[in-house]
This record gives sequence, structure tokens and C-alpha cells, in this order.
Amino acid sequence: MSEGHPNCASPYFVAGPCSAESENQVLHTARQLANSGFCHLFRAGVWKPRTRPGTFEGHGLKAVHWLRRVKSETGLPVATEAAHAEQAHILLNQEFDAIWLGARTTVNPFLVQEIADVIAGAPVTVIVKNPINADLKLWIGATERILKAAPARVLAVHRGFQSYDERLYRYSPRWDLAIQYMSALPEIPLLCDPSHIAGRRSLVPEVARKALELGMAGLMTEVHPHPDQALSDAEQQLTPEEYVKMVAACSPISGASAQSITDSRLERLRLMIDSLDDELLTLLARRLDLVDQIGHFKKENNITIYQPDRWDELRRLRTRMARRLDLSPQFVENIVDAIYNESIRRQTEIFQKETKPLTDPRLESALQEIKPLPSGNS
Repeated sequence: MSEGHPNCASPYFVAGPCSAESENQVLHTARQLANSGFCHLFRAGVWKPRTRPGTFEGHGLKAVHWLRRVKSETGLPVATEAAHAEQAHILLNQEFDAIWLGARTTVNPFLVQEIADVIAGAPVTVIVKNPINADLKLWIGATERILKAAPARVLAVHRGFQSYDERLYRYSPRWDLAIQYMSALPEIPLLCDPSHIAGRRSLVPEVARKALELGMAGLMTEVHPHPDQALSDAEQQLTPEEYVKMVAACSPISGASAQSITDSRLERLRLMIDSLDDELLTLLARRLDLVDQIGHFKKENNITIYQPDRWDELRRLRTRMARRLDLSPQFVENIVDAIYNESIRRQTEIFQKETKPLTDPRLESALQEIKPLPSGNS
């Protein structure tokens, strides 16, 4: 079994910079992580598939050799991302311990299958990150493709999902989907990538703690010696010192206690409810943002706040939808009333705020000083 496989330790820690920026950077980081005892697999991106061109996209093959030096000098197994079959070929030839499939690769079954064909039978661990969109079947399907090629060397990473409504984190954690994944594939160790979910280093520790409390097998964290100077994902990377402090604080969560949480059906259902509540509140905040925009429009156009026709239509439509969804009409009506009352309150505040004068106050003052014309003929 590859040293990069998570069955060697519990919890299992993968750590390293988002990108391999220089030989000195990766060696310096790897030495600190190796000395900490909290790194079982060293990670760094070699090819960086960026959203937009013109940004740092990695050093490619040159950085592959830097990571090989990390392995020889520190003894740490090494891993990087393969976005397609050709890159997977290179990493196998360079004897990498692990490769990971990123969120932009997992979303494409064709790319996943091509990589699966390349790594079939090879002594390499394959890490399957969740797809960028919240599609559980797509994530499971990608894992199953890799499992057929390397049944004993697969693990997964929960790195959050793209959401245009997300406000707290960079990517929506959707803990309910992570729990469902663990239920569907209990034999696959699931790690959490708190860096990508958080998007801000101040939030990384709380996401990491939550993941381990849910029974995940470990963490995959971005660590950089000088995060503010990082060429990619600067905001979400920890220093080695911050990383060690975080992991040491999480270490009391033993595998046994985490497993007891995971095994409890009641706890799983409650955690799914918590995740859905987070989504509900996020959507509610977005709705109230639109309410504020309508309030400003009404004020600018001298439209009254209370619109009885709109209110009656709203209640009628939501009551009809409640019946279709097998919800109590009274329950839905109470919710709609509460939302509407909050909307009225916010729009009233907007109306009560002072309106900027339509003319320059200096001009108004000057006009007041002008004496009226004398009456009669001049």
C-alpha cells in the first residue's frame, strides 16, 4: 500500500501550499510540516487550472522535480493535481505517491474515465474532490470510476460547492451532502478541505473542527510560509505555525468519538437540518436585499410601501404552493406574514431616512440672500 494512503493514520493530514511557487518555498514548507508531525502527505499544485487566463498557472514539470526533492529530503509522500490523462502519465512516471482530481475535473466523467484508465493497477493513491456544483451523484460516480481502476487506493475530499448565495464562506459546505457521501461510500475515507470552504484563514480552524466532529477521516489544508505573498489563494492559506496550532487543537477529537457521532442516525439527521437551515437563512438574506432595492425604488418614484393587491397575490400563491408540497397552509401563511412584516419594517426605515437635497445647499443659501425686486415701475 502506498504511504500516501489514509489508512496509515487517523486522523489523516494532507498539507502544503496551494501552488508550488519556487523550490525554496516548497522545501521550506515541507521541512516545517515534517518536523511538526502533523503531515502525512505533502501537497502542492503544479499545474493550476485558473478561472481566468493571465493569472499564475503553475510551473509545470519544473515544479514536479521540486516535489520529488521534497520527498527525498524530508521523507514525506507527495501529491499534486492531475487535470487530465497526460498529466496523470507524467506523475506516474515521476513516482508520485498520490494525485488528486480537482473540482473542475470531477465534474467531467470523460476526464475522470481517461485518468482512471491511466492509473489502473498503478501504485498511486487517487484523491477525488467533490465537483464544483452540488451534485452528489456526480461525485459518487467519479469515485466509482476511480475505484474500478484502483480499488484499494482511493479517498475523497469535501471542498465545498459553488453557490452564488453563499455569504459566510467561499464555498458552501453543504455538510448534508458530505454526510450522504459517507453513507453511500462508507469504505472511502473522506477528508475535508477547510481552506477552500472557508476562503478566509480566520475561518479555516472552525471549518476543520466541524469536519472532524462529523467523523471525517482528516484534513487537506493549504499551508504557505508567507500567505499574503502567495501567487494563488492568498486569503485562505495558513502559516505553518497557524496550521500546527489548529491541528493540535483538533487532535482531542479521537477516531472513536467521531465515529460515534457518525454512527448516530439522529445526529446525522440533525446535522442535515443544520445545513438546510443555513441555506434557508442565506436565501432569506438575499430576499431581503431585494426588498431593500424595491424600497429604494418606491421612495424614488413616490410609490406607497403597502401594496394590498401584491400582498393578497403573495398569500394566495404561497398557500397554493404549500398544498402542492404537502405543507400546512397555516404554517406557510405564518412564515409569509413574518417575512412580509419584516419587509414592511425595512422599507419604512428606508422611507424615513433623509433624502439628499436636489440642489446644492450653497446655491439655496445664495438664493435666500437675493433681495426681491421692488414693486412698481423702475
